[in-house]
Amino acid sequence: MSHATESATPPQATPDPITIEIIASAFRSVVDETFIALMKSAYSTNIKERHDHSTAICDTRGRLIVQADKSLPIHIASMKGLMETILARYTLDQIDEGDIFVANDPHVAGGTHLPDINYAAPVFVDGELLGFVCNIAHHADIGGMAPGSMAGGMSEIYQEGLRIPLVRLYRRGEMQQDLMDMFLLNARIPLERRGDHFAQIAACRLGIRRVQEIAARYGCALIRQVWEELITRTHARMRAAIAALPDGTYRFDDVMDDDGVATSDIPIRLEVRISGDRAVFDWRGSAPQVAGNINLPINAAQAAVAYSLRALLDPEIANNQGIIDCCEIETDRGSIVDCVAPAPVAARANTSQRLIDMIIGALAPAIPDRAVGASNGANTTAVFSGIDPQTGGEYLYFETLGGGFGGRADRDGKDGVQVHITNTSNLPIEAIETEYPLRVVAYGFVEDSGGPGQFRGGGGLRRVIEPVGHDCLFNGAGERFSNAPWGVFGGGSGRCGRFVLTRPDGRDEGLAVKPSGVPLPQGARITVETPGSGGYGPPADRATEALAADLRSGKFSQDYLAKHYGAAFDGAQGGAPVAAADKPSDP
Repeated sequence: MSHATESATPPQATPDPITIEIIASAFRSVVDETFIALMKSAYSTNIKERHDHSTAICDTRGRLIVQADKSLPIHIASMKGLMETILARYTLDQIDEGDIFVANDPHVAGGTHLPDINYAAPVFVDGELLGFVCNIAHHADIGGMAPGSMAGGMSEIYQEGLRIPLVRLYRRGEMQQDLMDMFLLNARIPLERRGDHFAQIAACRLGIRRVQEIAARYGCALIRQVWEELITRTHARMRAAIAALPDGTYRFDDVMDDDGVATSDIPIRLEVRISGDRAVFDWRGSAPQVAGNINLPINAAQAAVAYSLRALLDPEIANNQGIIDCCEIETDRGSIVDCVAPAPVAARANTSQRLIDMIIGALAPAIPDRAVGASNGANTTAVFSGIDPQTGGEYLYFETLGGGFGGRADRDGKDGVQVHITNTSNLPIEAIETEYPLRVVAYGFVEDSGGPGQFRGGGGLRRVIEPVGHDCLFNGAGERFSNAPWGVFGGGSGRCGRFVLTRPDGRDEGLAVKPSGVPLPQGARITVETPGSGGYGPPADRATEALAADLRSGKFSQDYLAKHYGAAFDGAQGGAPVAAADKPSDP
């Protein structure tokens, strides 16, 4: 069996641009194909329908070379962390052909939360280690105290589920069955979990074959040169984009709603210092890590910064190590943005979203044409679990729902979408009602939830769900449920989200921001309303035609428009013809 070696081939001239692009495109096609293969092979709706997974290729130094086009930006953090952990533990000659590494732990294995299970497999070409194919998938349950492993109320990581340090699930092509048995024994719905694990294994094997095919055509030496060039060009391009910003210090403060345990209105502080081609993101002075599970591992903070740089400064740039290397971050160790064990981290995506909103808010004066109002700022989590009355088996429906995307400099925000660092899909009603003993009673937009502005914020989603023929449990996790998503340049705030329990007798009861273990009897319903988003620019500057379209759309009430737009709305009530503002805007 092959052990890792690296070629001592002497340096060659830089490949020409056409060769670089051909080979780069070949590797992009590999990660896109493995992304689809994982999606189509998975058992859980969270992966096969919502696409909560990512695929990538890294080199033997652990650097990100290419990530699938539909991958989640937050997953960069975990893939980077896993590769750093592998290379810190093993020398290259200790890695064998047929090995597959697995980990999820944020405190010892570079992960960001336990449901995201990371896989990495070495790629050998004629006995030479070329790189690694990696993937990550959010498993709908990883054990722990609450179904879905994401509920509020968890106060240490031991409650959140199975912690997997770096392990070799496969050694020289042989599965270590005792490890897989341990994974499955500690998770709910083990058959579904097994299917998702094997989908990740299949994606690794497919990626290995495809990379070997490219290597057979171009050779490892040329491929390494191309990879180096891709990183170098991306890094130079991002440095140039930073240099185009006005030098200065930009500040922004915001708060998290609560930690689901004991603390509310948790402050986060940011200072961005731009000097030449350097941007330093200083989070010092933010709150200490909290008892609840909204703490952020440093890798996830870095992913938020990397995403923000790319989204604000150069959206078309290749997503690779070159961007990550431009991220300069300063934190207080043991803070909410750089936590230490045993801090719980299950809902870390909500905090990542807040960091991104803050970066946009801080840099808005420097780049007003690219800033947006605060988006829904959450991964509003809903988990329903129980015993299926038809099969007698356990079920678990897990979903994070989208919300509003903030108003922009030249158009309205988007309604009901996942934003920023998570770009998963909303689960279709048909999939929910086919897979689970649940009924979706209502699904639509939350009226009056998009913040007013010259360009309004996008609206939140409203989904009402009830169990069919049984009692079940509900767990949730929200953000921007008590601190509204703000607008920019005079734009107004969007509406907060909420969870509501409707009892069988019709009484409504508001739930906590992060409810855990809520009994849901037959005849009861849960309403999930996700936050809207902030507007851009003064509401008085909104076009009359746009206001008329808002009223006709049914997304805004007459009272709301009159309250926030005043005289401008009075002139719109004559029924203006449908204008461009009525048409779906580009993402």
